[in-house]
Amino acid sequence: MYRLVLLSCLLFSFGSVSLSVVASPWEKVSEPSKGDSESIGTYSNGCMAGGEALPLQGDGYQVIRSHRGRYYGHQEMIVFLQQLSKQVNELELGNLLVGDIAMPRGGRFSSGHASHQTGLDADIWLKITDKPLDKNALVEAQPLPMVHIKDYKINKANWSDKQALLVQLAAADERVARIFVHPVIKEQLCKREWKQRDWLQKVRPWWGHYYHFHVRLHCPEGSDNCKAQKAPPAGDGCGAELASWKPKPKVKSDKKKTAAKATATNTPKKKKPVKIPPAQCMALLK
Repeated sequence: MYRLVLLSCLLFSFGSVSLSVVASPWEKVSEPSKGDSESIGTYSNGCMAGGEALPLQGDGYQVIRSHRGRYYGHQEMIVFLQQLSKQVNELELGNLLVGDIAMPRGGRFSSGHASHQTGLDADIWLKITDKPLDKNALVEAQPLPMVHIKDYKINKANWSDKQALLVQLAAADERVARIFVHPVIKEQLCKREWKQRDWLQKVRPWWGHYYHFHVRLHCPEGSDNCKAQKAPPAGDGCGAELASWKPKPKVKSDKKKTAAKATATNTPKKKKPVKIPPAQCMALLK
């Protein structure tokens, strides 16, 4: 009965079970809830109580596209980002550009992210600037691609030791559970000789992350309702696992293309089930 009532509330709030095409009520929340920071639920189905705003500019970093209001996070994430940027500044690597973290109380986005819901995920651009950007540049900033997507090769004109060291600094932090990068970027990191390679286990290949990397923290102490993700596989992930991401050569066969197209046309698309947020998250919306 409880699940039915909760589902009814969800449908009323979202207006439809197709969550990807309608506005999310979390996007209408303009400020965090009061109290201590707490991450609730899973990274892709949760929320955040007592979130904190990352100051839009600090020691060695700037928040880009702040008008979207996605610069809130769990206190531990805010501290992590400030400490990482301080390290980067001390090493004279440049000025960090911080992208989306979470909305004021976390929760589901209508588009753009499946995760980033608990204040424990953050996007950091691999574009490192020599100096802070002005207000207009922060709004209109364009990403710098590190990968030639079609050729499945690194963009040597943009990728450098600075980007490699930046990812290493973030991944080596014990608070970090995972870092997502494009498989080609993971490949570049695997090729380098590092004194210690254990942090490479946390660097996970994932499509789309060719101009930024996605940092994910462990569930913080005190967030008893935060559900941790399963740990990455053992090893540095630089062997067969990474090779499996490489696109296979396209088969130039008209018969196979026709058969595949017919199969895709005749196969009904499965609707993704509605994820019901934890009860604590529904309470935060009220």
